[in-house]
Amino acid sequence: MSDSPFGRLITAMITPMRADLDLDLDRMGDFADRLIRGGNDSLLVCGTTGESPTVFYPQKIEVVKAVVSATAGRVPVIANVGDNCTVDTVDFAREVEKLGVDGLMCVVPYYNKPPQEGLYRHFRTIAESVDLPVILYNIPGRCVTNMTAQTTLRLAHDVDNIVAIKEASGDMAQVEAICADAPSGFWVYSGDDSATYDIMRRGGYGVISTIGNIAPDRMSRIVGLCAAGEWERAKEENDALLPLMEGLFETTNPILVKEALKLSGYPVGGVRLPLVDATPEQSQRLAHLMREVGVL
Repeated sequence: MSDSPFGRLITAMITPMRADLDLDLDRMGDFADRLIRGGNDSLLVCGTTGESPTVFYPQKIEVVKAVVSATAGRVPVIANVGDNCTVDTVDFAREVEKLGVDGLMCVVPYYNKPPQEGLYRHFRTIAESVDLPVILYNIPGRCVTNMTAQTTLRLAHDVDNIVAIKEASGDMAQVEAICADAPSGFWVYSGDDSATYDIMRRGGYGVISTIGNIAPDRMSRIVGLCAAGEWERAKEENDALLPLMEGLFETTNPILVKEALKLSGYPVGGVRLPLVDATPEQSQRLAHLMREVGVL
């Protein structure tokens, strides 16, 4: 397998907010630096963990600019530009492409429930409108529609700059099918931290991570051991961190990720409605998990 230009650990960054829930761009840049020093190979901005549904296009531009400036070329920056309207996504992708990012991510269109042929044409249209590499994002739990292995593989084989997929379907048979027939230069990333070990055992390349916001060094070690084929050690490391991987999703992401950062002494503000901040009970359980796995 050839090496991905984005590495094995890509963290989907939170978006820091001020007390009034306006963007905290200074904190954004500082946090990007913190994640790089923690061992991330690439950074993803404006994903679900970055509250993409409530950070609208003009603010996404500001977030991208802040992270590109802060990283200063030290690691690749990927911007999520996906929407459920193909024309809007193309326009936004072209705008973001000018900002110095190294790749784009596009999620399966949500709410309008396109058929597989619609998915194929949607992603192909977007990818062919830009020069940057494009990562697909399949997460039926949020988008309702599952992009099948057949559709993913059509795109991987037909469109040169579609280079990877973030697979969060939870269907390991689907993951295996993609890994088995993907062309050279197409990489499968786990879309769930807790599935990373299992997906890499099936031929996956790495993870687009949530817990990387909190424990990038630990997650980097897990994917590194998997890549080296040291499966027993990788499982030990994975099992040790697994309670927190799962615990962060007790409620909707990124509520508990932001709470975990606050608990660790690095506050990044609250979440925008319709999400709400962690309850005292959730915070207490989270702190217990963080102590249990050794990150607090």
